[in-house]
Amino acid sequence: MKILYITPDIKNSGGIARVVALKTNYLVSVLNYKVDVLTVNDCNGDFFYQFDSKIQWFTIDKSKNKALFLWRYLQLIKKTIYDQKPDIVIVCDAVLWIFIPWIIKSKTPLIFETHVSVNLKQIQKKGFLNKIRSEIILFLKRITSRKFDKFIVLTEKGAKEWKINNSKVIPNPVSFISESQASLQNKKAIAVCRHSYEKGLDRLLLIWKEVLKNHPDWILDVYGQWDADLKYQKIAEGIKISNSVNFISPVADIENCYKQSSVFLMTSRSEAFPMVLLEAMNCGLPCIAYDCSSGPGEIIENNQNGFLIEDDNIGLFVEKLELLMKDKDLRLELGENAKKTTEQFEIQLIMDTWIALFEDLKKTS
Repeated sequence: MKILYITPDIKNSGGIARVVALKTNYLVSVLNYKVDVLTVNDCNGDFFYQFDSKIQWFTIDKSKNKALFLWRYLQLIKKTIYDQKPDIVIVCDAVLWIFIPWIIKSKTPLIFETHVSVNLKQIQKKGFLNKIRSEIILFLKRITSRKFDKFIVLTEKGAKEWKINNSKVIPNPVSFISESQASLQNKKAIAVCRHSYEKGLDRLLLIWKEVLKNHPDWILDVYGQWDADLKYQKIAEGIKISNSVNFISPVADIENCYKQSSVFLMTSRSEAFPMVLLEAMNCGLPCIAYDCSSGPGEIIENNQNGFLIEDDNIGLFVEKLELLMKDKDLRLELGENAKKTTEQFEIQLIMDTWIALFEDLKKTS
């Protein structure tokens, strides 16, 4: 079987890069598939995640001239499909995907794999006119989505949001299987996310300010790509909590960082299917997350393997976090259940679903 992935920039430490690395490496090394990746990559820098050396790359560099870049990008896609003749094409580009099914004339089965919430734009922009604009864009996206043979969403909520007949739910796999669990003895909380609006770090910092009143000896480590303006570092300084918050760039050995912590925190405004949440749970961390549009609600069972908090309810988030800070036995109980939860997301189980889909599409193409 020969698979072509079409992706955005995947040299970074983001979730899309991680899941593409996981799945392509599995297809090549475990199943002996032939895998090509066509990607929009920056010219400089190395890959954050390791990709199998057998993968063949087709790269187009970013350009300031957007019209010229789009034309070159679509031409490269057509040429690559014509030359390489893949059995399946998988599109993971959340921005340029909307053009792709309209320009591909071959009968090769085409899959789109979405990694963002359909409601993200509505979250970022409020007001009547912006909502109307968002609905029009969503309508056009739904028309385009029907041009794909399969439209993969990560959660049941995601399938309901898109409202299309060709959707199929396949969640992300957990990135690694930890052989040991966090001791949960350190007075340290961890968050892992890029510094962007939808990840809600501003909300997390306000929560942390409140819990420090009763737990001044706890530390918050935030791992993730910083924004250019250092916005969240400035917020931490402004509300006088910078001595209790560490902002740390992405690290390769994130597993060890989870194991040095005692609770995982997620305050996102929007998620698709958060891999970092699965990673933390696999390390035996109790987790607290806002019940945003999709994602955490499909992974966390409230009061069983963590706490799922009504979105933007800071008071309840603070209450549950302080409860975990005070009660080590509760941390251990929820952490043990969290570890068990991740068994259903082991990569072999997830990839078995993908393989069945590939074989079905190939038969019917």
